[in-house]
Amino acid sequence: MKHFNILLFLLILLVSCKDKQNTRIIFFIHNRFIENHNLNEEHPEYGKAEYKEIISKFEESGFTVLSEKRSRNTDSYNYAKKIVDHIEILIEEGIPAKNITIVGTSKGGYIAQYVSTYANNPNLNFVFVASFTNADIKSLPEINYCGNILTIYEKTDPYGESAIERVKTSNCNINHFKEIALNTGLKHGFQFKAMDQWLDPIIKWSNGNYE
Repeated sequence: MKHFNILLFLLILLVSCKDKQNTRIIFFIHNRFIENHNLNEEHPEYGKAEYKEIISKFEESGFTVLSEKRSRNTDSYNYAKKIVDHIEILIEEGIPAKNITIVGTSKGGYIAQYVSTYANNPNLNFVFVASFTNADIKSLPEINYCGNILTIYEKTDPYGESAIERVKTSNCNINHFKEIALNTGLKHGFQFKAMDQWLDPIIKWSNGNYE
């Protein structure tokens, strides 16, 4: 599968997809490091970003994955709007919103939060990974959670905290909300790795298992 042209793959998917009601899709929006570095470059503290391995884990679990390596210094707002456009195409062509999950890590998690805000669809699934601090309430007041929301953060990560305060400020109907606090000791680097500790909960959430 090609990971570097979402729109092209989207069109191919819609032409070839016969069982749209049972097709499950994950949009995976990666972190800032992958955006600004080659995939073979290692982070000085966290090592290799296992982007392809993460995607493979989702695909092996039966999902169609829409993802691409973003251009350097991508504008988060415009990119989120582009993802919303893609989501609307899928829904218009018969893919149920409940079968679509938007997963974002770090900067990608913030982009995913803007997707949630702009899409304003309570039936979509979202997973925000390593992408919330309480300071966001004042610095990013425009974000409004909407959808079935799972947040995953690491206790040793300075960029990860409980997002319950954001839920309180959001005015969309959130039918399902869950948080998972990890304790891997890897700080912000946990989301660089294709680890079951955070990928397995995403797979369950994306399958509609909200318990």
